[in-house]
Amino acid sequence: MSFVGKKFKLEKSENFDEYMKELGVGLVTRKMGNSLSPTVEVTLDGDTYTLTTTSTFKTSAISFKLGQEFDEETLDGRNVKSIITLDGNKLTQEQKGDKPTTIVREFNDGELITTLTIGNVKCVRVYKAV
Repeated sequence: MSFVGKKFKLEKSENFDEYMKELGVGLVTRKMGNSLSPTVEVTLDGDTYTLTTTSTFKTSAISFKLGQEFDEETLDGRNVKSIITLDGNKLTQEQKGDKPTTIVREFNDGELITTLTIGNVKCVRVYKAV
């Protein structure tokens, strides 16, 4: 869990606009989302993780315990039920709601690769440690 307490800033993104379209995100919000380079940080307090995403537009934090379902309001305003598991260096998040989504966050030396999947649409976002 060498990723705990580190910050990662978005460096490149592939297919994010298509991913947001599939979620039903409007044009203006998609343009704003595509222009941002958010920073992600994972912290751990006891057995509770907090995943904080910070950008010039919005800051979001979700707190969770591994394997326990929790309520989440996504950055695009959807209310979902999420469950996050840890397997080695991968945090896998399953969001259940109108549009089920899987988010895999893979932490490697100095980078975070986030793969977001909804239906047939896959987006890959690469973050570098800062």
